[in-house]
Amino acid sequence: MILNVENISVHYGAIHALRDISFSLSQGEIVALIGANGAGKSTSLNTISGLLHPTDGKIKFMGEDISKVSPQEIVNKGIIQVPEGRKIFSKMSVWENLEMGAYSVSDRKMIEERIDSVFKQFPRLKERRNQQGGTLSGGEQQMLAIARGLMAGPRILLMDEPSMGLAPILVEKIFDIIREINASGTSILLVEQNALMALSIADRGYVLDTGKIALSGKASELLHNPMVINAYLGGETVG
Repeated sequence: MILNVENISVHYGAIHALRDISFSLSQGEIVALIGANGAGKSTSLNTISGLLHPTDGKIKFMGEDISKVSPQEIVNKGIIQVPEGRKIFSKMSVWENLEMGAYSVSDRKMIEERIDSVFKQFPRLKERRNQQGGTLSGGEQQMLAIARGLMAGPRILLMDEPSMGLAPILVEKIFDIIREINASGTSILLVEQNALMALSIADRGYVLDTGKIALSGKASELLHNPMVINAYLGGETVG
């Protein structure tokens, strides 16, 4: 396993946000975390990223305990988060946003090579490379947020609600991009309220419910689990 979350608990003051949860991610996998609002999905990613620290349990990356490591060190190890709500730099150009994604990279040639690479993957961004991030459409901003994350050369990409607020046709495009990134060798931990789309591209999944793991298994099996169907797929069986 490239990432192991072992029996972690997380508190926001007196609020017990995560309760003794465990999950894992193997090299080359897509693992989906699904659940309702407030279930603890984003808290899980923020804890892996070092933005929060567990009050109990451990997070291990390649066998190393990173539970108390700073966010900067987490990034340097190759664990990169694409945050909920995109959080691009609205006053900066597309190009400048991409450069910010590579702030931990000192090799200028490598930065330029990565910009070339993301422009091949996101030709729309290349067309708008001098445009301010805040003037892009919602779908373009999500592409920029993902591309900015790729600039750091991630070993693991933590993706928080990448389909939020997007039209259905753009949701399909974003999930196609996630598949492409994974096919290139990047492991992905995907937090997503669109359970159908998430489980359709994932290898495995975990269902979070009020800070606990309620269910886990192969994504294909979860898609046909009655609990998942009733709670997250609108009661419709997936063919």
